[in-house]
Amino acid sequence: MYRDRGVNGSKPEASPLDRKRINNVLDRHLERASSSTTKGLNGKEKERLPLTLPAAGKRPDHRDQHPSLSKNKCSEDESDTDSEESDVSGSDGEDTSWISWFCNLKGNEFFCEIDEEYIQDDFNLCGLSGQVPYYDYALDLILDVESSHGDMLTEEQNEMIESAAEMLYGLIHVRYILTGRGMAAMLEKFKNYDFGRCPRVHCSSQPCLPVGQSDIPRSSTVKIYCPKCEDIHYPRSKYQGNIDGAYFGTTFPHLFLMTYGHLNPQKPSQQYVPRVFGFKVRKT
Repeated sequence: MYRDRGVNGSKPEASPLDRKRINNVLDRHLERASSSTTKGLNGKEKERLPLTLPAAGKRPDHRDQHPSLSKNKCSEDESDTDSEESDVSGSDGEDTSWISWFCNLKGNEFFCEIDEEYIQDDFNLCGLSGQVPYYDYALDLILDVESSHGDMLTEEQNEMIESAAEMLYGLIHVRYILTGRGMAAMLEKFKNYDFGRCPRVHCSSQPCLPVGQSDIPRSSTVKIYCPKCEDIHYPRSKYQGNIDGAYFGTTFPHLFLMTYGHLNPQKPSQQYVPRVFGFKVRKT
């Protein structure tokens, strides 16, 4: 039902043809579910969203034995490069939940692990069943629930269910990070610089927070917000740059800084001044 992760814990790569087929099916479903989903898109943003879902790769059958994935703690250098990868550790025979596996995929460092109790509460998932194809199957996959109909599905259907699970997790994630437990989880990632640093020189490597430019799925990719210069920037990693911004939303970083007011930095005291042979350049 699932694809193997690869040898020695290497990150799986989905076939471009499979991804294109899945993307086309989900496009048709999402267009029927909400006619406003694709409105307001410009050409550049469309090019930055080659995938409907945030990460490539498939999860193997959780009934098989496989190495567990440890929580990835990126160093400052690793988090600022395109070649960053999640660490893989553990011994054979240990089981890993779908949530832990997904959050440890390369490029998914911005995601925190959602408590299963939160996902099991139907109130927290209100309205999502109409936005995600194969909703019930995708939810069972996220919660590692055995499905009695798994053997009756085709390989293509299984692939779409796995992709739908990634989308569903993102839509739940944007709600979870606005709760107390979600913000506490994101606080730990913020302290570890998992979201990267501001590329602006005078911000002195200020740690950033993920933010979306729209709450509508597939409108724009995720950006990082610097609380020092109060501007947004593209993530350094090309893998993180393909994540849907709606999985973090427009509210999170600002509510986060209101909740943890002591993390608000002082505004930059320096500003770059253009000069020619030592003389300031006049604006006129």
